[in-house]
Amino acid sequence: MNPPITTIEVPVTSDIAKQLRGADYFDSYEMPLEHAGRSALEIYLGAIRKTPAWINFLMAIRNRVVLLFGLKNLGHLAELSKSKAASDYRVGDRIGIFSLLSISDNEVIMGDADKHLEVKVSICKLFREDKESVAATTVVHIHNLLGRVYMLFVVPIHKLVVPAVLVRACK
Repeated sequence: MNPPITTIEVPVTSDIAKQLRGADYFDSYEMPLEHAGRSALEIYLGAIRKTPAWINFLMAIRNRVVLLFGLKNLGHLAELSKSKAASDYRVGDRIGIFSLLSISDNEVIMGDADKHLEVKVSICKLFREDKESVAATTVVHIHNLLGRVYMLFVVPIHKLVVPAVLVRACK
């Protein structure tokens, strides 16, 4: 049985909460998960290495369609080196479709930006009343009309993708 994934407010203790000012879109999902000594990056890598095939299929379609509008091909969510350990990643490194922006044991922030929008994603370990969980937060700043149109199509899919990837962290 899959653990319950709930929408929550962006955790105020997370570094990504500082990115909310002026954001055009943001959301945050929480899932119970014992951290078992794993860093936030290890949790993220463990989840995206098990990305469902349907998400990779949707990314492939996305990449083909956006080229028609001058947007970049991001590749696949789980496009990473199989042999690279979490401890080998450094700020600036590419992790799938994102670049690593900041890293600590409790939170990893990744992102991507172009002239249309800026996206940041956080995986943050949470500790609440002796219970451990993980929050996945997305923050988007839109720069122009094409970015707004793009987000109209992406948001409904995003709301399916994030929980589907997050639940993989516990498997």
